[in-house]
Amino acid sequence: MNAINNNFQVQVASAAKWSAITQAAAKIVTPVTSMVLARILAPEAFGVVATVTMIVSFAEMFTDAGFQKYLVQHEFKDEDEKYKNTNVAFWTNLGIAFFLWAIIAIFCEPLATLVGNKGLGEVITIACIQLPLTSFSSIQMALYRREFDFKTLFLVRVTTILIPFFVTIPLALYGFSYWALIIGLICGQFSNATILTIKSRWKPKWFYNVGILKEMLSFSIWSLIEAISIWFTVWIDAFIIGSALNEYYLGLYKTSTSMVNSLMALITASTLPVLFSALSRLQNDSKQFNLMYFKIQRLISIFVFPLGIGVYLYSDLATQILLGNQWSEASDVIGIWALTSAITIIFGYLCSEVYRAKGKPKLSFLAQVLHLVVLVPVCIISSKYGFWTLVYARSWIRMQSVLVDFILMKFAMGFPIFKTLGNVFPTAISATAMGIIGFHLRQLKEGMIWSFVSLIICMAIYFGLLYLFPKMRKEMTGILKG
Repeated sequence: MNAINNNFQVQVASAAKWSAITQAAAKIVTPVTSMVLARILAPEAFGVVATVTMIVSFAEMFTDAGFQKYLVQHEFKDEDEKYKNTNVAFWTNLGIAFFLWAIIAIFCEPLATLVGNKGLGEVITIACIQLPLTSFSSIQMALYRREFDFKTLFLVRVTTILIPFFVTIPLALYGFSYWALIIGLICGQFSNATILTIKSRWKPKWFYNVGILKEMLSFSIWSLIEAISIWFTVWIDAFIIGSALNEYYLGLYKTSTSMVNSLMALITASTLPVLFSALSRLQNDSKQFNLMYFKIQRLISIFVFPLGIGVYLYSDLATQILLGNQWSEASDVIGIWALTSAITIIFGYLCSEVYRAKGKPKLSFLAQVLHLVVLVPVCIISSKYGFWTLVYARSWIRMQSVLVDFILMKFAMGFPIFKTLGNVFPTAISATAMGIIGFHLRQLKEGMIWSFVSLIICMAIYFGLLYLFPKMRKEMTGILKG
């Protein structure tokens, strides 16, 4: 049994390593391309793309229909059963993708008006060519994740993330405005689908079984419903800004929050897929399940807490570096979103992985609904008082979702909440102390050079304080050796 556990730990560690390398490459390159594009395109162009992405992302949930998570989480009897389920998922995805694309094409103008971009129906229709392309790649990705084969995903992802340098940026320089971004997205999805399909051991074969579909839907329907609720949580603010304000503020808001999300994803995107895969394999072993959860929560907190507080303190510097002079108004959005993101990731995002890994996506859906009943009225009411009131209200209301997850984890999953808090106490207290010292350092001088110097001092203080905790000292040593 120990040999099996050790082998599984090695698989998880290897998956985490390649996932980290993949996401590091993606999340370093993506902000770099965004930095370049932010200096070429106006906020209005990003606003147009934000509304297009809103519609595409909503439709993509139905093309996946939750089958990807099912293929990762479900325990199959053998390879034959796994591949039969995979074929059913693939053909269902593809059929839904073409159906939704046709519906969007028919009602493109009303949709464009609904999201605040009247007259851009044709743009939305063309952008939605991503739907069938995504359906091609999502199933292969699920199989790779199931087998912890993140090394192959790294090779595929690297090719995809380089496309903006050869497509998006040149088109933007030639004056294609938002079309540069949309064409770049389509080329990226095409590359992703092509390479994954060629490299995958599984190839689509004509096989379909309604019985298998029904069994998959019994799990996937709740994953789909959960995904819809998450979509509303992510996009309700953008919908309200696009409808009540204008493209400029929508571009300002979504570009700022997306940039912060990209920074946070340097850590989360490399660990959350591995966490879900690992917890899914350990779903019947509560002790190992909990140990894995706490280990990864602690690991993520080492980097997320200081990143959130650091970006909040140095939001003006972050904005200058990431977006340039024409985005100076984005500074406050970036700062407050980074701070609340750090808290939400550590105490909220990880809970969703627990619900799904235990085969209980209903709990994640319930968490989203309980958050939405507060989030929607807060966004609507705050929008009446202007853009900045909405920004701060939207950012801080995320703490309510954390409270909901605490309650569900305690009473529905039997997770010890105080242990969850104590698990990250060293990183939280070290990051808070760093923030207080950093605030006072910023008062001493002004200027970019001093900002960099004080930032380095803050980093040294944080890791110095963290090293005083024996448990964290062991964790940090393990990271350096790994």
